[in-house]
Amino acid sequence: MRITNLNPDTEIGATSWVVETEGHRLLLDAGMHPGREGKPALPLYDKIKGNPVDTIAITHCHHDHVGSLPVAVRSCPKAHVMMTELSYFLVERVLHNSVNVMGRQKEELGIKEYPLYTHDEVDDIASVFQGFRYNREIEWSSHQRRQLGHVSPTLEFYDAGHALGSAGVMVRGSRETVFFTGDVSFRDQTILKGARFEDVRADVLIMETTRGNRPVPKGFTREGEIERLCTALDAVQKRKGCVLFPTFALGRTQEILALLAGLMESGRLRRQPIYIGGLGRVFTEIYDLEAHRTHRQLSQMKLTEALNLAVLEKGQAEKMRLSGGRIFVVTAGMMTEHTAAHDIAARMIGDERQAIFFVGYAEPGTPGGRLKAAKKGETFLFSPSAGEVTHRCEVQDFDLTAHANRNELLDFVDRVSPRAVVLGHGSTDSRQWFAEQIRALHPKIKIFQPGPGETIEV
Repeated sequence: MRITNLNPDTEIGATSWVVETEGHRLLLDAGMHPGREGKPALPLYDKIKGNPVDTIAITHCHHDHVGSLPVAVRSCPKAHVMMTELSYFLVERVLHNSVNVMGRQKEELGIKEYPLYTHDEVDDIASVFQGFRYNREIEWSSHQRRQLGHVSPTLEFYDAGHALGSAGVMVRGSRETVFFTGDVSFRDQTILKGARFEDVRADVLIMETTRGNRPVPKGFTREGEIERLCTALDAVQKRKGCVLFPTFALGRTQEILALLAGLMESGRLRRQPIYIGGLGRVFTEIYDLEAHRTHRQLSQMKLTEALNLAVLEKGQAEKMRLSGGRIFVVTAGMMTEHTAAHDIAARMIGDERQAIFFVGYAEPGTPGGRLKAAKKGETFLFSPSAGEVTHRCEVQDFDLTAHANRNELLDFVDRVSPRAVVLGHGSTDSRQWFAEQIRALHPKIKIFQPGPGETIEV
């Protein structure tokens, strides 16, 4: 088996792997780097030119896993695209939104090569998308190779509990198996239940390492973290300040909305409008519509009915008064420029009444990452468009992650009992922590950390 890492960065970036087994080639994910612009944000697709890929399998519809899918299809014109049926309902909306964002960035930031793909291209490739139920074994090699007598490997999607439609991917050949975790949450979230990876066994494990550099604090519980957030939210409301939750439109938005709905239902939070973005509203409606297909808690809750959701109109975030305890749950999670989260944050940062509550990862080089790193009272460059700002507002980080913690992933390695582990989707220190721990606990397991464009033989 040969595995190639197409991520152009040594850190979390544009997730994409090529798995070659028994003469067949599978592309796992087709992401876009969240901290780069233009072609440098793409996976290293030049590495697969001239080597046909049979199939592209997508783990979930976050930008760093699916954002370059049309470019991948362009590079692999004979490949069909497989994903879960829940991702199938999301993927075209995600890609069309990416075209819109790239169009704005072309004008506002002068990125001449944008867009990297067009609305027409997204429409044209949609015919090769296929959605499948979890835990269904599917043949994925090309028809031509099966006609030549090649044994057809299979893949199977396992519920990863990370976001709607997220999956780990099991690839089975006649002699060996490989399991790709994608992004995974083993613990229940507010809406989604944890991953169903209980019976996963594989020869090779490709594993995310996002939280390898974050030890679990003693006594930490998700319930305790939610209580801490409730207390902080109450304090901001009492001083008539506003709260901004910068979130990803898919996953984090719906989790926070469900949390707020529960607080209102219990009387912990007064009933009031919750301001969200248009794309967040679209995905929230899909969460409601597809509740019956989803392994989830609160299965009867319809977020669009439980909450008074007010969609921010274009330009509204730059003008509306920031007073009276308003709550914003808006994209983007990393506060990239020309988004509602960025524009509201730029107005909030210098006002001590306001609060910005992070509930997910923010790339260090993004506006959100720079705000997280800034000390109270420090003046720093928030973004080129907003310029320098002085940090006076309340900023807190609440650990309501949709990623497994490092101890849970170590336990997963123990359960899977692979002969080799390939570490990816994490910072250098995160991967190194896993390498050291696995080596100490399981000295017979081979550990690989392929760099950008590097191919390993397993």
